[in-house]
Formats: sequence, structure tokens, C-alpha cells
Amino acid sequence: MQRSEEERFYVKCRAAYLSVFRSSLVNMTCKDQLCTVLQQAGRNPSQKALDKYWPPGTKKLNFDDFCEILKKEKPAESDQLMRIFKKFDVNCDGYISHEELSRVLTSSGEKMSPKEVDEIFSLADVNKDGKLDYAEFCRLLESTAEQCQTTAVKKLEADAKLKRQNFGNQLDNSPQSSESKPELPASETQLRTELETTQRKDSRSSSRPSSARSRRSSLSTAITMSAGSTKSGRLVEPKSLQDWHHTLMRGCFYLEEDGTIVSLQYRLVIPETTSVYLTIRPLNLSPIPEKPSPWMCVDTALYVVTGNETKEDSNLVCLTELRDKERFLWRGELSSGSYLLLPFTTGCRFMKRTRKTSTKTAQLVNRTQSGELELTKEFKAALSDIFEVIDLDGSGLLCLEEYNFFEQRTSGEKCDEDAWAICKENFDTNKNELTRQGFLELNLMEANDREGDPKDLWLTLEAMGYNHSLEMVEACPFVIEVYCEDAKATLQAVHLDSGIKMLNSAVQRSITSKAEARSLKGHENVLIYTYKGESRISSVIANKSNQKVTVHINNEQSKNCVSSRGMSVFAVEVPARTKMVCQHVMALNDQQEWTYNCVETIIPSL
Repeated sequence: MQRSEEERFYVKCRAAYLSVFRSSLVNMTCKDQLCTVLQQAGRNPSQKALDKYWPPGTKKLNFDDFCEILKKEKPAESDQLMRIFKKFDVNCDGYISHEELSRVLTSSGEKMSPKEVDEIFSLADVNKDGKLDYAEFCRLLESTAEQCQTTAVKKLEADAKLKRQNFGNQLDNSPQSSESKPELPASETQLRTELETTQRKDSRSSSRPSSARSRRSSLSTAITMSAGSTKSGRLVEPKSLQDWHHTLMRGCFYLEEDGTIVSLQYRLVIPETTSVYLTIRPLNLSPIPEKPSPWMCVDTALYVVTGNETKEDSNLVCLTELRDKERFLWRGELSSGSYLLLPFTTGCRFMKRTRKTSTKTAQLVNRTQSGELELTKEFKAALSDIFEVIDLDGSGLLCLEEYNFFEQRTSGEKCDEDAWAICKENFDTNKNELTRQGFLELNLMEANDREGDPKDLWLTLEAMGYNHSLEMVEACPFVIEVYCEDAKATLQAVHLDSGIKMLNSAVQRSITSKAEARSLKGHENVLIYTYKGESRISSVIANKSNQKVTVHINNEQSKNCVSSRGMSVFAVEVPARTKMVCQHVMALNDQQEWTYNCVETIIPSL
């Protein structure tokens, strides 16, 4: 059966990728690998282009990123090369010398070594007269690029094992951009504008299977959500809530390099059965009431589970689905026992973006007239906000446990009792805990230890979600509050190695337990669960077959929506006998009606 243009494009993408890697689930981990894969796809990227696609700080790119790059990176054209060669053809006779060729090949595209230039000249100098017919050379180069693509596709089609390889990224719930680090908008309006631009840009460059076979294997879901209220109609706050036992704990979502969102987890211990009122909301750090922190529009949730903390297996008890403005809530009864609270955000309004900035790097330290180092006003303000975030119990003081969560986040290490005792001796404390002033003094000491070199200070700031303009763009602080009517609960922050897996499992179960399963036509073992909540729509793909499947997702007909994937069209590879979250979708503008219109299509194997 003849493939559509879009399917042929993805075949070429897969062929190029699988000629370098064993699977399309393997990530590229360096710029050289990206260059090699692009060359296998018939591209000849310049160093400038590679730097754009792999900016400083990038640790890895996945197959989906490669497909997007390939759409942007056009094949080298022989006409363009001819124009370059003609500039060096002094005699205008259609030939170029070895010396002139060397100058060309080291001034455009990938710079070559003298040995590489010799090899090319030897190959292209058919007459061995020391001259190169550059028109013939351009034709040779163009045919070689085409041959690379053709060979890769033939190899893919011939190899039965590779034929079963599909594409997509199974691990990411939030996509990683291949551009530079984002600037978080200063308001929700800006956020909507930027997300709309991202979605439209992706839609224009996207591709989708359109063959008859694909249409027979697709499933369409359309849901219209009314413009609404930011307050749940089912919300009933207890009248005597102020008399209930109350405890709170702060935390923060952090965006990792690969787009993963991480946070601490929390252990809730309830001594006896009681009515519970549970809330989570973003933490506003802005001192200006009319200008709240830009992350206040980020959606948050808490999943309450029971189970073994060292394993991902857990039982979902409840989650905060009801909404009151920026708060998400749950009210019910919990039996006595120990529970784990797993903070969650869909990533729809908290993701890496591709917005470039020309702002200069902020200054962190100055020298006084006497030559002593001091922290700048801007750096102090950033450190004060960090103090608010890591002051988990909101007491205005840092205990050793709170400080160690900060140390683990920024350095991967812990401060022991002896080191903490030294801190208490040298910096301002109260009740044997570090004050805000003491925290500033500690950072000034670190600046002095490095004689004013801000490199390590910047590493700390970046780990806490700051960009070099001292804006918190890759972190979203939040606060959890627990009200118990008949008992005083204890709430403690914990860091679980299995936390992400437990959360993913809880999210999947919350969707599949409430949504109706619909199978894709012709693929009864591939099920789509679509859950409609009060403020978001989420979907899970369940592959009950014994083979991996690739599902193409098309949201282009949706209106006033943003997907957690950051794209309107994408592909998801689901391993055999596996469930995985496909996407979460929310309104760009809560005050307007929004429509979720998604078409899921099985992409046929080769």
C-alpha cells in the first residue's frame, strides 16, 4: 500500500535514527550523535545549526526532538554549494584547486581536517590532475546524501527486527525543547499568548497519517468544556474549618533538563479516623498584591496513596479534584494510619519553552570601597525567595532537615550534625535554627570562599529554577494544608526514590478507574481512556497486545487548549502489556469555552 507523504517522512526519520541507535527510545546524549543522525538523514548541518539545536546545558534529545529538527533542517542544495565554489573559482573555468577546496570546506558547514579534505579531493579528482570539477563534485555530494537515506530505509525494511521498532518517547510526560532555556511569562495573559504560539507553530510543522489504513485504525474524541468558573459547584467548605486541627507544609515543583517535573513527597500520619479537608495551591512570593507570582496559574494536585514507600506499587485513596480559584481540594474521611501525599502538576502551564532572551546576566556580588565582598540587592531578593521555598513548615527558620533538602537539590550532598553545629556558631540562628539573615550570611561566606567567583552560586540558583536574570522560571513553589476535625495529624516531607513511579501509577489509576475504555478500530487490544475532570482532560493508552504500538495523536482541531506535551501533534510509543499517560489538556483561557478534539491513530509498522 502506498504511503502518504507524512508516513514517508517518518519512515525516513526512523530509518536514519535506527541506523545509529538500536531503538528509537534511545536518547541522543551528545552533539556529535545529533550530527551523525542528521547526516544519515541526508542533512549537512553547520556548526551554528548544531549549536542552535543543542544549546549549552542540553543533556539529551529524544527521537521526537530529532523529527522536529529534521523538519527545520533542509537538505543541502547543490545550487547553494555551486555558488560557494564559484566564489573561489578564480579562473571561472569550472575547476578548483586543492588549496581552494580546502579553504571552502573549512569555511562552511562542518569544518574538516586536512586529512578529510585530502580524502574528498582524491575521491572527486577523477583525472588526477590536481583540479576538481566542482559541478561534478556537487552532483556527487547530492547523490551521496540521497544514497544515505535510501540505504537506511532499505536496511530498515529488510531487517525484521528493526521493522518492529516504533518511534516516540515513552518516558517524558512533558516534552523537552531543543532550544535554549525558557523565560517564564510575567502574567497568565503572557503565558496564554506564548502557549498559543507554541501550539500553532507545532501545528503548522506537524504531520499526521492520512492513508485509508490509518483512518480505519483511528479513534476520535470530542469534548466541549464550558467557560467557567474557577470554583467547583461541588465544593462545600466546612463552616467550622477554623476550629479544625491544621498543619501545613511547603514544597516546590522543579523542571529537570529532560522536561521531567519533580518534587518532594510527604508522609501524613492520622492517629484516628477523622474528617479531613486537604488543599494544595501555588505559593505566591510576590510582595506586590496586584502583581502575583507568574506561576500562580499553574495547576496543582495531591494524590493520596498507601503502600510500601520503597516500591512503586501503591493504593490510590483519593486526589484533590475540586477547585477554588488557585486551590485544589478534597474533603472526606480518612482512617487512622500513614499515607503518602504525592504532589502533581500536569505540565500544561509549567513546561520548558523556546523563548529567547537578550537580557544580561545579573550580578550576584559586589566589592565595597574597602574591598570586601557583598551580595547584590537582586541576589539577596532571590535568596530570600529561596528561603521561603525551603522553609517547609513556614516557621521563618531552617532546621537541619529543611536545609538538607536544599543541599540535596543543589549539590546532591547532606550536611551532617557537626557541620550544622559550625553553621549555628558562625551564622545568625534562633532556637538553634538558621534565620533568613543567617542563610544570607552563609551564601556570602561561599562567595568569599571562592573570592567572588559566582560560578558555584549560579549552579545553586539554576538548581532552584532560576535563569541568569534571577527570575524563577523552572520552579513552582506550592503549599499543602491539612485540616482534621477530630485529630491532630502530622505532616513530614520525605524524598522517595520511587516517588516518580508511584505518582505515575497513581495518575494512571485515577484516569482508568473513572474513564470508559474505547478500543481503536481494528486494534481491540489498544485501549484509550479519556477522563474529563472539572478543569482538565487526561488520557491513558493501554496496550494489551504482545507487541509495541505507536499511536499518533492529533489535537489540531482543539480550541483554546494546551497539551502537557507542548505539541498539537505527536507520537507515543507504548511497549507491550503496558499502560502510559498520553497527555493532559487544559484551557488556555479559563474564562472562555474550550474544546478538546483528539484523534488517536495507530501508525502501521513497516
